[in-house]
Amino acid sequence: MPTTMKGPGLFLAQFAGDAAPFNSLASITKWAAGLGYKGVQIPTWDGRLFDLEKAASSKAYCDEVKGICADAGVEITELSTHLQGQLVAVHPAYDAQMDGFAPASVHNNPKARQKWAVEQMKFGAKASRNLGLNASVSFTGSLAFPYLYPFPQRPAGLIEEAFGELGKRWKPILDVYEDNGVDVGYEIHPSEDVFDGATFEMFLDAVGGHKRCNINYDPSHFLLQQLDYLEFIDIYHERIKAFHVKDAEFNPTGRQGVYSGYQGWVNRAGRFRSLGDGQVDFGGIFSKLTQYNYDSWAVLEWECCLKHPEDGAAEGAPFIQHHIIRVTEKAFDDFAAGTTDKKLLRAMMGI
Repeated sequence: MPTTMKGPGLFLAQFAGDAAPFNSLASITKWAAGLGYKGVQIPTWDGRLFDLEKAASSKAYCDEVKGICADAGVEITELSTHLQGQLVAVHPAYDAQMDGFAPASVHNNPKARQKWAVEQMKFGAKASRNLGLNASVSFTGSLAFPYLYPFPQRPAGLIEEAFGELGKRWKPILDVYEDNGVDVGYEIHPSEDVFDGATFEMFLDAVGGHKRCNINYDPSHFLLQQLDYLEFIDIYHERIKAFHVKDAEFNPTGRQGVYSGYQGWVNRAGRFRSLGDGQVDFGGIFSKLTQYNYDSWAVLEWECCLKHPEDGAAEGAPFIQHHIIRVTEKAFDDFAAGTTDKKLLRAMMGI
């Protein structure tokens, strides 16, 4: 049966803060519901909103969390483990930066940090199950990304070795998600080893085509790479289990292009924008996803270098609602249909 996409949802990560109403799950969900959102995606690393370890072990706590959201008028769309997933695989070049994603007890200790991240990811599977969710969103991390450009020439086998190791680290985690009936939707994102369709296929091969290895579709990252984000849906729709609705624009000049010349966000040729302010063809995207019967959530991930986040959030809910296509239950030309007459059918073909 055809189904209608759920939404609008809101990823809370970019809005959580120390001031009300952004400093507790109860108040931020009420704020989101007041803007018209029907669901929230919860960042599991933010203790102001959620306790991941407790959620993994306590169904009662998860019922409490669901109750808080229900009282506000929203559902939980997915749990996000982006930061923990990032730490499953970290190239040494990024160690200092990535330590900020982990507790101080594992800083300056990459092995301990990775062990913590793997445990967090497994908590994510169990917490999702306790919340009654069937999908989550995350990152793959990266071992090969510093070698993205093919010069200096890479030693033969470097990329294969990196993806082999990435698969070795992720397959046991994905097995835990399988045990709990939860998909991992990886956000395909530059800085991760999985940043486009080709690298997703390499990763999928590395984890043996694992059922739980899936995609969190975010067209903004594809537009900035100049990838055909509509054809991407045609190719990978069976693996798309989550959807970040995020806008972007790419305005190349005589000075900079895709790499954007080390400039800050405001001055980059490629930059993220609030919904409707960029160049992403959301009409085409919502049509494609509806065509392939995507029935999960459309979740705003707000990132913009110009607009205030509260304005972006306020504009995002009606934007998404406007683009969600209520799926028809009948064909537009049903009025002209006749009854089936097998003799007539054969006669029409001269048989």
